[in-house]
Parts: sequence; C-alpha cells; structure tokens
Amino acid sequence: MQEPYVLDLQEADETQVSVVGGKGAHLGGLSRIEGVRVPPGFCVTTEAFRRAMAGAPSLDALLGRLSRVDPDDREAVRTLSARIRNTIEAVSVPDDLAAAITGALARHGEQAAYAVRSSATAEDLPTASFAGQQDTYLNVVGPAAVLRHVSRCWASLFTERAVTYRGRNGIDHHAVHMAVVVQRMAFSHASGILFTAHPVTGDRKTATVDAGFGLGEALVSGLVNPDVFTVRDGEVVARAIAAKRLAVHALPDGGTQEVSVEAGRQEQPALTDAQAVRLVQLGRRIEAHFGCPQDIEWCLVDDGFQIVQSRPITTLFPVPETGDRDNHVYVSVGHGQMMTDPMRPLGFSMWQLTAMVPMHEAGGRLFVDVTPRLASPASRAGLLEALGKADPLVRDALETVLDRDGFVPSLPDPAPVVPPAGGAAPAPIETDPGIVTDLIERSRESIAALERDIRTKSGPALFDFLLEAFEEHKRVLGDRLSMQAVMAGMDATWWLGEKLQEWLGEKNAADTLTLSAPDNITSEMGLALLDVADVIRPHTEVVAFLQGVEDDGFLDELAKLPGGSEARDAIEAYLDRYGMRCVGEIDITRPRWRERPATLVPVLLDNVRNFEPGAARRRFEQGRQKAREKEQDVLSRLRDLPDGDRKADETKRMIDRVRTFIGYREYPKYGIISRYFVYKRALLEEAGRLVRAGAVAEAEDVFYLTFQEFHDVVRDRRPADPELIRRRKEAFAAYHALTPPRVLTSDGEALSGAYRRDDVPAGALVGVPVSAGTVEGRARVILDLSEADLEAGDILVTAFTDPSWSPLFLGVAGLVTEVGGLMTHGAVIAREYGLPAVVGVEHATRTIRDGQRIRVHGTDGYVEILP
Repeated sequence: MQEPYVLDLQEADETQVSVVGGKGAHLGGLSRIEGVRVPPGFCVTTEAFRRAMAGAPSLDALLGRLSRVDPDDREAVRTLSARIRNTIEAVSVPDDLAAAITGALARHGEQAAYAVRSSATAEDLPTASFAGQQDTYLNVVGPAAVLRHVSRCWASLFTERAVTYRGRNGIDHHAVHMAVVVQRMAFSHASGILFTAHPVTGDRKTATVDAGFGLGEALVSGLVNPDVFTVRDGEVVARAIAAKRLAVHALPDGGTQEVSVEAGRQEQPALTDAQAVRLVQLGRRIEAHFGCPQDIEWCLVDDGFQIVQSRPITTLFPVPETGDRDNHVYVSVGHGQMMTDPMRPLGFSMWQLTAMVPMHEAGGRLFVDVTPRLASPASRAGLLEALGKADPLVRDALETVLDRDGFVPSLPDPAPVVPPAGGAAPAPIETDPGIVTDLIERSRESIAALERDIRTKSGPALFDFLLEAFEEHKRVLGDRLSMQAVMAGMDATWWLGEKLQEWLGEKNAADTLTLSAPDNITSEMGLALLDVADVIRPHTEVVAFLQGVEDDGFLDELAKLPGGSEARDAIEAYLDRYGMRCVGEIDITRPRWRERPATLVPVLLDNVRNFEPGAARRRFEQGRQKAREKEQDVLSRLRDLPDGDRKADETKRMIDRVRTFIGYREYPKYGIISRYFVYKRALLEEAGRLVRAGAVAEAEDVFYLTFQEFHDVVRDRRPADPELIRRRKEAFAAYHALTPPRVLTSDGEALSGAYRRDDVPAGALVGVPVSAGTVEGRARVILDLSEADLEAGDILVTAFTDPSWSPLFLGVAGLVTEVGGLMTHGAVIAREYGLPAVVGVEHATRTIRDGQRIRVHGTDGYVEILP
C-alpha cells in the first residue's frame, strides 16, 4: 500500500520518522501530550518527496558524485550541492501531489498564514540533531506560495551545511529523505528556546529559558541577545535581561521583517518569572513524554504557550542508571586508565567483570561511584588525597560538589580509611629485587596456565570457563604483595619529591632518580623497538618496502626481500612479547598490534631514520648513569645539612625502594592486557562459529553485545538481535562526539575541575608537572599512533597516552597530554626516559596547532605557545 502524500500532524507520532521526518514526528508526538498546544497543520510526507524527485533522473548520478566528495572540501561541496538544489527546485510538482497539498490547505484554511518547515529523516535524532541544517520559511500565504516553498524545503536537504554535517556524521546522502511540515503561523508576543537540562553544565534539574520579543527568528539568527532565565525546583534562581533592540514580525501579505523595539521596552524582560516557571513545567511534561532532556522552541501567544519544536539535546553526557533517586557522584575510570574514548559494550562489560570495584557505564565510558567514600569525613580525606595526587583536576571537581550544601549525604565511614600517601614512610615491605622477580614469574605462570586451559573450551563451556578465569584475574590484580610493591615505589617517589623539595629546595628531584629503573616492561617495550630498527636499518630494500606498507599482510611479503627474513623474525619476536598491546587497550574490542602490525611501521621507520645502531643500550645506560650521579649529588648535599646523616640515610633507603619497585608499577597492567588478548582470541573464535551458523552477520558484531548477551546467544543457540546491534553501532559512533567529564553527578552535571594557580605566565596552558626539565621545539599534534611522523626534537602533543604510546617517547624531546597525573603510565615512562612532560592540559590538542613552536616546563607544570 502506497504511503499518503499528506498526513495531518494529529495522525503522526515519533514512530513515523521515515514518513514525516524528525521534526514532523516530534510535532506529532507533541500534539498528543495533554496540556501541550501545537499550532495545527500537516506533513507533506517523504513519499511525496520521492514522487517529485522521480521527475529528476539526473539526481541519482549527482548524489553518487556527492557521496565521493570529502566533506571538508568546501569548494567541491558548495558547487555540487548548489547544482543539486537547482535541479530539485526546477522539478515541477506533479498534479496529484499538488492536489493533495492544496486539499490539506483547504481543510486548515487556504488563505491563512503558514510556516513551511523542512523535516528530514535524519533530523532531531537522539544522536544527531541537525539543528539549523535545513530551511524554514515563515508567514507563507496562499497555495501557490506554499507549493513553491515546499520545493525549496526539499532542495534545502542539500544545503552546503547539511551536506557537510551528514558527511562528517557518516550518514549516506541517498538514505536521507525530506518531509515538509506546513503549520499555521503562531504570531507571538515573545518566543525563544527552553532547555530542560542546563546546556553547559548538563545539570538535569536546572532548566534555562532564552526569550526575546516577536518571532523566534531574531534569536535563532543571532540578531539579538536573549533574556536568560535559569529555573530550578520551581523557581527562577538567576536571570540576565538583555537589551533587545530588534524583533522579527510577520508582514500582512506574507514574509517577515526586522523592526526596532521602542527604547522603553528594550530592557524589559520578555517573560515574567511566573511565565518562565510555567514554561519549564510544560517542558518537564514534554521531557517525560520523550524520555530525555529536550531543546524546545516555544511561542507566547495571548499569555498561552505554543510549542513549535522539540528535539533531544544531543550534547549532554549521559548519566549512569542506578535505579534509585539518591544523589551520586561518579569519577571517570578512563581518565585514570589513560583512555577517554568510548568503549563498545563487550569492552566495558568485560572491564566491569574483571575490575576490583563496581563500575557504572554511561556514554560508552566507565565511572566509579565515590559517594559513600565522600559521605564520611574520615574516608573523604583519604580519597581526596589519593585522587588529588593522581589528577588534581579530579580533586578540584569533587571539592566543587562537596561545597554544595546537602548534595553529598552524611554517612558513617563505610570502609577503612586510606592513609594520605607521601607524607610518611611507605607501607612495610622489604626492599628486595627478588620480590619483583617472583611477582613477574607468578604472573607469567598464571597467563601460561590460562593459555593452556582455554584451548579446549568452546560454546557455553567457554563462557563458564571465562567467568572462573575472571575470578583468577581479580585475584592476581588484588594480590596483596603485588599491590604493596606498586605502592612502595609510588609512595617512595612521592616521599622523595616532598622531602627533597623541603630539604634541598629542589622540585621534582625524584624524576632523575627514576631514570632507567629496572623491570619496567613499558619502557623496555620502547627500547626493544629500537633494537628491531637496528635489524632493519642495514637493508635498504626492506626500508623502502616498509615505506609503502598500507595493510597488515606485509610480514609474509617482507621475507621475499634481501634481509627480509631477519626483519620479519625481529618484528615477529617483538609481537610475541608486546603484540597484545594497542592504543585504548583496556577495551578488549580494540585491534591489537598482533592483529594490526602495520600500526607499528611508522614508529619503526622513525626509529630507523632518527637513531644510530645500539641506541637502546646507550639510552638505558645513560639514564642509569644520570640516576647514579643524581643519587650521589643528593646524598652529598643532604649530609652537609643539620641532622644530615639521618636525612641522607633515610633518603638512600627511599631511593633504593624507588629503584627496586617503580619499574614494577607497569607490570600489572601488562599482565591484565596479556590476559585480555587470550580472552579475545577465544571469543573471536566463538564469534566465527556464530557467523557460520548465521547468528551474526560478521564476527565483530559481537563487540556490540555485552559479555552476558554474547553468552546468552551462544547458550540459547539463537541469532543475535540485528536491530540491537545496529542501534549500538549508532550509539557508539555518536559517543565519540561527547567529551567525558572527570566527575559526573546523578543530576547530570559534568565537572572537569580547574587549576587554582597564579604562578604561571599569562597565556600559558596549565597542567600537572610529571617529568622535570624544560624543552622547546615543534609541536606534533598526533591523535593516531599509526600516523606518527616525528623528527628529532619534536614535542608530542596528544589527548592521552597509555603504554602503547611509549615507543614514540624515545623519538621526541617532550610530552604534553590532555589527561594524566603523576603516576599514570605516560608520566612514569616520561620520567624513565628523562622526557620533560606536562599532563592534564585541558584542550591541548585543540589549543596547540600542529607545527607550532612550544616550550614545555616539565618542572613547573605549564606550556607556553611561542611566537
């Protein structure tokens, strides 16, 4: 049965986006909410659009060309989109279609004034609003004018801005169709926009109302600054009244014009406080209907509100679901793990299953609920101390929440107090290198047993085995001796930093003392890639071949070249030891180096070009010598102080602890990721069986199922829900546009914290000093490890660095990241390599341009952008 060309707004609802577009579907839904007034009208459906476009046979070829254009090639987009619009506007509206539209106008009032509004099928979606991407025409009078403006709305599907937006969001131009809403004009005294959640902070309990005189075009087009009312708990808690010098009014014969607002009214509020509160109450009803915070366009007509649009606010970070109405405070896991990208469902669910503490998912990221720890003054102090050392911005954000009376409840202490780190001698553990040797051997044995035992498991038995393996995983992760070893190295580092600054006035003295510490698997990984480069460097044909590598099958081809077998064996040996690593490695679904060895080729080539043979051994020895000399210097200066022998002896014990244990800090993560790769290979084999059975379309579809859902599909021998997988893929793509906050409240407020410092130069970018020294050089802003192209002396600027980035550290002179703290992986390795580094620099990759000269002050924690 053919879809109708015209559908009354009262007949449409949110389920009919494919028929009436996003705007039409939402208006249809709005018209069904009790107490919500929507101006009457109808939709010209997508079936009408397809019928009309059939009259333009050249359109399909033009769309094919458009799909191949880079969305950032503005000239090509401008030229082609203009040609498509002209083609559409030249199409004559078929007689039967014109009759359907004029018939609907006759029912609603043929000579009334209408708003003719674009309503694309990819518009006002939960993941992409497309706000302002297509056209709206106000005060259109008469059937001929309405038909003409319907054609213009169709054509506006291909405005330059809409084409670019779709291209950047990966939406197929062929797959999008245009409906048109034809709606009686609301001649408003005032109009504006209501956000049912605060659009900047994300607070779901605070609404904001933007208001101006006349039609809403004055605000939308930026002609005037609006009045802004902030409403919370049924009252206006803040207002900012603007001088509104212009308004847009409707003309009697159609169209609109800008008019000056008389001087006496310009600074009068467009709404009363009571009206703003009433509007927010209406907004709450609309929000409840659609199930998420809304961006609502409203008009005030004769003291009654009419709603002319409502769409989801797509920029808000989601809030974890808890099932209660209590206040909660969440801390980001990704900021601590150096991976703030979204994770797929299999990834975050497996991290939840193998973590030591409960975690909540939101926006593809994981969070820990710290409310119980904050609620007790005793445990609060330890928590703030520990988190503040890891990331000062997290502490500041938490203190901001704590400053709000009543948000965090007062509860008895739920757990033993965590002692503040760094102020006293570390936890008792013998300073014995044999402890680290034994711990590493135990980890290797556990992973070997996992690899051996998992080989025979498949089907439901595999998942039963994995659930047992996860318990062993947590046992290894929580091993008391292992945790003591990690804390011993960290505590001793903090102790040295504080005491040597107190006694010798020297900042970050411990950084030099950690150079080339033994047993650091992450720094060894970077040095080992230098050794691989040494094998490759003498073979010019191998180097030339690697420069052209584009896919991951290059290792087999490599062996056919002179010296290629040696090169391949060196790379294979490296992958055997480190191939389980990758960027974002806490997400099991991310491709590992073993799966994508071409990722390493740019770094390998940089090493071939920028280093001499034997560089790895020399770098390590130089670091060890500098650490030894620093130790002698520090101890000698301490002995010259009052009570110097005691201070020197205590410092020597702490230096020995650092040298013994700080390298092991990296090993537990290596063990976790090694286990993850074992799990992943077994799960992918199971996914392959599901593909062969027709239960999923492709193996990686299982990445969009949680571990339990994957288990259910295998156990019940049923196909996975393809619609669920499709929705999850769309959500995962949309989550990339969201910036995860360091701290998130159950009200939805996203807090990133601030540095409360006045000791940096004006204009400098502030961060956390994690590795001493000052260096100046060219900034290389790199967001993808596989696109690294570094020269000696460059400074790496990136969002975050997990251990997989460490091979890059050897070829740069300094490091700047947006995320991190004193003891995160990037900071530890920067100190190991003697690399001046500042981490936790908010928006560094957007503020610093690739190629700019910058100066990194690793001792004092700031970055200067140089002329």
